[in-house]
Formats: sequence, C-alpha cells, structure tokens
Amino acid sequence: MLTFFKKIFVWWNQDTLGTRIKTILFGKFVGKDSFGNKYYESKNGKRWVIYNGEVDASKIPVEWYSWIHFTHNKIEKNHDLQKYNWQKTHQENLTGTDRAYYPNKNNNAIKKKYKTWKS
Repeated sequence: MLTFFKKIFVWWNQDTLGTRIKTILFGKFVGKDSFGNKYYESKNGKRWVIYNGEVDASKIPVEWYSWIHFTHNKIEKNHDLQKYNWQKTHQENLTGTDRAYYPNKNNNAIKKKYKTWKS
C-alpha cells in the first residue's frame, strides 16, 4: 500500500503515476543506458528519462546527456556508442556520500609543512 502512495506522490523515487501514464500514452522508447535508465521521446520532440533507482541527474552518462539536451552527437545515429579502453566509466555525483572524495581522507591529521617555534 505504501509503494502505491509513493508512486502517486513521491517524484524522487523513480517515476510517478502521471509520468508512467504519459510514457505509456505518448512516449516512444529510444534506448537504455548501462545504468538501466530508460529514455523516451514524444511525437512533438519532448524527451525524458525514467531513472533506474533514485532520481539523480548525475546518473545520466555523457552520450545520453547530449541527447536529452538536444546536442547533436553520435548517439542520434547509434545508441550503442563504444568507449575506448582508456575512458573511465561514468560515475554518479558522490558528494555527501561515504564514497565522496576529499583530501586527506585516510589521514585524520593534516601534516604541517612547518614547525612552530613555541612548543
């Protein structure tokens, strides 16, 4: 019962009931990325994404980001864009999580470059 109310009212937990109805009636499935996000387009050119899991705009890889923002790219012609072996995989924004980067993460004390003359 709780998941039913979440689908109706809570937009940050995937798609709501209104988005689901709009997708069924007017959406044409365009493709799916490696994270499981699904991309749709309507007849009049509007584009949207249904996220796999929690809604976070940083989960969109760069090739789909250019598609959803109407930037011409290879994704328009070929949705299976191959990456080179030197390219890193896309990561979502990790700010505010335990996996976030900050300097001296493993070192609690900051090492000073100088010593004070008073001890």
